[in-house]
Amino acid sequence: MRPRASSLTPPLLAVLQGGFYLLTGLWPIIDLGSFEAVTGPKTDGWLVHTAGGLIAAIGLALLVARARRNLTAEIRLLAICSALVLALIDLVYVIGGRIGAIYLLDALVEIALIAGWVAVRRASPHPNPPSPPVDPAQLP
Repeated sequence: MRPRASSLTPPLLAVLQGGFYLLTGLWPIIDLGSFEAVTGPKTDGWLVHTAGGLIAAIGLALLVARARRNLTAEIRLLAICSALVLALIDLVYVIGGRIGAIYLLDALVEIALIAGWVAVRRASPHPNPPSPPVDPAQLP
């Protein structure tokens, strides 16, 4: 049973995507062996760690934004663009035979996240009014 669009909210999506990204990003950093057992062998461990770290950082940013109740347009853009890039990479490289078909599951999750963000945007076209400009002199 899939959730109704009305049950999806930006805070819920931020927690779901943020948690998913944090866990899946940290996984290869914590245990590359089990990650490779599921996804297939990798030639460059440092690159897997780098990608995992960046994905985890995006997840953490989404979770912090949710915790602070500050899901700005920029955070939503980060969420959608991250999911789009990951889905495209999954699809292109699975079709090209470079990575295993298991990555199609990730592509499905990424596409579902994009669909969720689009659905909540359509349900509330102006969820956050534009923020006032920031005076650079007031930045730390």
